[in-house]
Amino acid sequence: MTVTDASAATPSTGTSTGTSLREQIARGEHVRELQYQVPPVFDTVEDERLHRKQRLAGALRLFGRFGFSEGVAGHITARDPEMLDHFWVNPLGMSFRHIKVSDLLLVGPTGEVVVGERPVNRAAFVIHAAVHEARPDVISAAHAHSVYGKAWSALGRPLDPITQDSCVFFEDHVVVDDGGGRVVFESDGGHALAKGLGPHKAAIHRNHGHFTVGETVDEAAWWFITMERTCQAQLLAEAAGTPHLIDPDDARYTHEQTSSSYVGWLSFQPMWDEISRTEPDLFD
Repeated sequence: MTVTDASAATPSTGTSTGTSLREQIARGEHVRELQYQVPPVFDTVEDERLHRKQRLAGALRLFGRFGFSEGVAGHITARDPEMLDHFWVNPLGMSFRHIKVSDLLLVGPTGEVVVGERPVNRAAFVIHAAVHEARPDVISAAHAHSVYGKAWSALGRPLDPITQDSCVFFEDHVVVDDGGGRVVFESDGGHALAKGLGPHKAAIHRNHGHFTVGETVDEAAWWFITMERTCQAQLLAEAAGTPHLIDPDDARYTHEQTSSSYVGWLSFQPMWDEISRTEPDLFD
């Protein structure tokens, strides 16, 4: 067998000039303007409404895929872009895994179903209506009875900065003690949660679970998903020992770099790509 000395071999440049890739890069031949993803801008309110509904159906399906369902509990809302005191939401008693755009309900300011043929979850209306009213910046809000969020909520503590991912919530989430053990069917309960949430992106409702909001459906859904995983990580870490906390200045710096609405939106895009390609019937 003949062994060829690699140093003597003629390099394959992939060009007709015979120059190496290193030389091409040095001359700037491979420099290109990077195409960054950005949230879409819409020409019409109808286009924006459809986009929000599609993202809502996709986010709900992802919640189902991640096992966040618990009977009829759990809901994500998207404020209507035209009727700002109305929001779109999943119907009561329908599997997250089966939600399509055509299944979504439009709910008015007194809880009436304006568009749709199924009933709305009373708790979904009470909680989300209060949050959307208190926070004009909130386009979407998310809540489900996911296992780790429920478990962590029973401790009545904020999450600690024990991982880089958890720093997204550093000084940007709260624990709401009021009424977590009661089903939120009355408006007072919804307003208490909205008041407790304040300007933050997330709340842990004691003995209930966690709740997240965002300027897009994508953002609200991503904060919920990553908060569930953060709850899981801290429960696992504390079961194994005593976690080391990240220095507050480092946690604050990481939060500043990773917690914007844009980062929340962007972080959701790989999941959106997956669900929209593998379950295209969600668009029906």
